[in-house]
Amino acid sequence: MTFSFELLAQDTLTQARAGLIHTPHGDIPTPVFAPVGTQATVKTLTPADLHELGASLILANTYHLYLRPGPELIADFGGLHHFMGWDGPILTDSGGFQVFSLEGLREIDEDGVTFRSHLDGSKHRFTPEQVIAIQEKLGADIIMAFDECPSPEDRDYNIEALDRTHRWAERCRQAQQRSDQALYGIVQGGIFPDLRTQSAEFLTGLDFPGYSIGGLSVGESKADMHAILEVLHPILPAHKPRYLMGVGSPEDLFECVARGIDQFDCVLPTRIARNGAVFTPHGRVNLRNARFAADKAPIDPDCTCYTCRTFSLAYLRHLIIAKEILALRLTTIHNLHFMLDTMRRIRLSILDGSFADYKHDFLQKYQTVPEENRGKRK
Repeated sequence: MTFSFELLAQDTLTQARAGLIHTPHGDIPTPVFAPVGTQATVKTLTPADLHELGASLILANTYHLYLRPGPELIADFGGLHHFMGWDGPILTDSGGFQVFSLEGLREIDEDGVTFRSHLDGSKHRFTPEQVIAIQEKLGADIIMAFDECPSPEDRDYNIEALDRTHRWAERCRQAQQRSDQALYGIVQGGIFPDLRTQSAEFLTGLDFPGYSIGGLSVGESKADMHAILEVLHPILPAHKPRYLMGVGSPEDLFECVARGIDQFDCVLPTRIARNGAVFTPHGRVNLRNARFAADKAPIDPDCTCYTCRTFSLAYLRHLIIAKEILALRLTTIHNLHFMLDTMRRIRLSILDGSFADYKHDFLQKYQTVPEENRGKRK
């Protein structure tokens, strides 16, 4: 099966959309949240866990897998699906964000980027053509063009980087050999509406099968992020999926779905889980808090995840304080269940016309400030 996107419903009060992305490894109901499996694993979880949680798409990281174990070895195993034992759709990023984050360890030129590994200092080079070749060896269903991700508020640098990103997008399009992978273009331009408009118009002219929005949630305000999404909504083709890269706190799902976004990924749910924090309908809770030491209740009595069906807050806090590995797994299960179930409910609300009400009710109850910081001055 080749890649395609089917738009099933459009909310009448917002720009929220529900659809299906068809891929060679199965359909992806949208809007969708993708757990991040940087090193070809979602930390502490097995593919069976991910299926049980209802994940329909996971993300792996090109930069990290290029450095180890290497794309050639993964290709020898038949690609990422066989290597990691996951039979559902996979998305790989281009590695661009990671490379450009290596401040002092990389040099950019017109042809590509030379950088040193964060692991051992060895020198490497990424060009648009090489990044596509690496992702073709990895074998993901959805792959990304190689782009430059500048600081969102530096206009002069964004102008320079945007031209380079567009030239690299053309080279990525020309370099692609495999017809069973969907290559997304990445819209850049920082917080500047005119640059974002220019980028979206240029990339849609290249007729990518999907469009990513990069360079957001990297230090700009939520208001700036929302404004950029509103600028891009009428420009990006309605019949193709829109992917907001690296964004995915619970409140972001609602606000950005309402602005027309179909795909999300974020390390936040799994990262905070490994630090003892969990999502609840009322906001984020730190399980290290002493008030949970003898609490017999689950994290959320209405949650149906394995963790909440089985364990008390007191037991979870004990595991965290004792630094038991099981703590990381159980909190990760809960947080991903929370995110995936929330997105499932968002999709159903778009299909039945109740999204605006669901968004209002959720955000009215959900506190975005972590529990331990509430009431404190910033």
